[in-house]
Amino acid sequence: MAVPWETIDRSAPDRAGALDARERVGCLTSAVDHLDQLVGSWLTFPDVADRLAVDVSAVRRLVQDGCLIAIRRGDPRVLSVPEALLKDGQPLPELRGTLSVLADAGFDDEAAVAWLFTPDESLPGTPVDALRAGSKTEIRRRAQALAF
Repeated sequence: MAVPWETIDRSAPDRAGALDARERVGCLTSAVDHLDQLVGSWLTFPDVADRLAVDVSAVRRLVQDGCLIAIRRGDPRVLSVPEALLKDGQPLPELRGTLSVLADAGFDDEAAVAWLFTPDESLPGTPVDALRAGSKTEIRRRAQALAF
């Protein structure tokens, strides 16, 4: 049964809908703080470009193509890449497919970074540590299982 428009209290915040701006900023700040604790070391796009010996536009393309992942953080908020996602002057080759599987499982960029850097007791460290050690298949299998 539809509720007559006149009976709806429009002065009360809509809790079924989106959070108000202050709550969104607070959630975002706490999420980024949590990621900072998990990740530790971040690189800005110019820093990544220096490490990869490419220009900044190439770093942007790597992020757009899903070869790297970047999160807005810091003050001012700038796109940054976790340093552990680079190895031997290149993005981890195993990362692209893993990020694709996580995206298919419904993970946004922040959730994907959190999952990659959260310690797992059944692994020697974190999923990103396992990727760096060459356990691509096991990590992708675990990421795929998250979708179910």
